[in-house]
Amino acid sequence: MLVIALCKGRYLEPSLSMLSRANIRFPDYVEYGAADVGVAGRDVIMESRADLLQPLDLNFGHCRIAVAGPEGAHSINGSDHPTVRVATKYPRITLDYYNTRGIPVEIIALSGSIELAPLIGLADRIVDLVETGRTLKENGLEIVEIIAESSARLLVNRAGYQTKREEVLGMIHALEKVVQCESSI
Repeated sequence: MLVIALCKGRYLEPSLSMLSRANIRFPDYVEYGAADVGVAGRDVIMESRADLLQPLDLNFGHCRIAVAGPEGAHSINGSDHPTVRVATKYPRITLDYYNTRGIPVEIIALSGSIELAPLIGLADRIVDLVETGRTLKENGLEIVEIIAESSARLLVNRAGYQTKREEVLGMIHALEKVVQCESSI
């Protein structure tokens, strides 16, 4: 028996719907123990640095992890200061991004309304998820650079894959059919 972990929030409904369309009766799977299989956004996986198999992009929850700042300020650090202040709920992704570019960064960890940070002088830039860009625009911000694309992924625990390979592969194949069918619509 597989144990399935699902994210709450915007991925919950599409995850449950997809599992249902693949004829996977998830309540029968979720009983006791650690999860063997889960669904999460690529952004969450990148930030957590979890060592999981990601056998399938589920093709929903599409968005981008982006650096954004005030409209018209196109430099990557958005500041004349040697260290750029960046507000984000993705400190690891942000640190990696700036470190690979050799730009000193001060991370300001926030969990909500991140787009307000540059407006009140708390940060020069933000790193956040962007779906349509509407919220950025409403707050006088624009995308400076896309760090990565994100969407919902099927995750598989490495140990679970080894010990429950047949069940896991069955689930992967069933979900692949749903993804292919929906992609052709």
